[in-house]
Amino acid sequence: MSRVIISVKDVVTRFGKKVVHDKVSIDIKEGEIYGILGGSGSGKTTLLREIIMLQKFKSGSISVLGKKIEKISYKDAVELKKNWSVLFQFGALFSSLNVLENVSIPLIEYTDMPKDFIDEVALSKLKMSGLKKEATYLFPSELSGGMKKRAALARALVMDPKILFLDEPTSGLDPVGAENFDRLIKELATLLKLTVVIVTHDLHTIEHVLDRFCIIFDKKILFEGDLQEAKNFKHYAIKEFLKLER
Repeated sequence: MSRVIISVKDVVTRFGKKVVHDKVSIDIKEGEIYGILGGSGSGKTTLLREIIMLQKFKSGSISVLGKKIEKISYKDAVELKKNWSVLFQFGALFSSLNVLENVSIPLIEYTDMPKDFIDEVALSKLKMSGLKKEATYLFPSELSGGMKKRAALARALVMDPKILFLDEPTSGLDPVGAENFDRLIKELATLLKLTVVIVTHDLHTIEHVLDRFCIIFDKKILFEGDLQEAKNFKHYAIKEFLKLER
């Protein structure tokens, strides 16, 4: 049985008087592709940002790879963050750098590798992400939406993370592009033995990519499990959210 590598326990999140999460708890297992689902404004991305230490929560506990992040020292936090990478919704590529330079940034910042080797590693990740060789020296403004996603994915993989976090990865893509990107994520998760956490509302991703998922509803976790379990779960919000027959 796979071990739990991300554990969220009774997390409460508030912005002023507004409660976003009211004792939210989930467990994410090593090697699975896990989805964080919910309606607009439910706190999906907020929860992801709390897990990756970009945002603080009011109370509760979050542990990643055995480290409780609410008690972690700065030094340990820096080391822990080396175990994961994040693909943000719109890619977050640097507009003044070409694709190869964008992908190389983590290696330049965090390693002492010579430039030739950095270029070699970056090119291998671009190939793995399915970006054509002729796009290597293009700038973000010259890329299509799908190409930007693949370039950002290559950058997220360049440090060989244990955990990959994706925030709405198929947002803005046409149906064919979204399905191709979903397929790529699933293939890479298997090939690289990644644990993948995806914030999504894409029904194709939910049906064809996720091993398990949670649904945030009314500030709490309404459901956690796989798609078949969701289909058997009697609650109107799940039926409507997943477009299931009632």
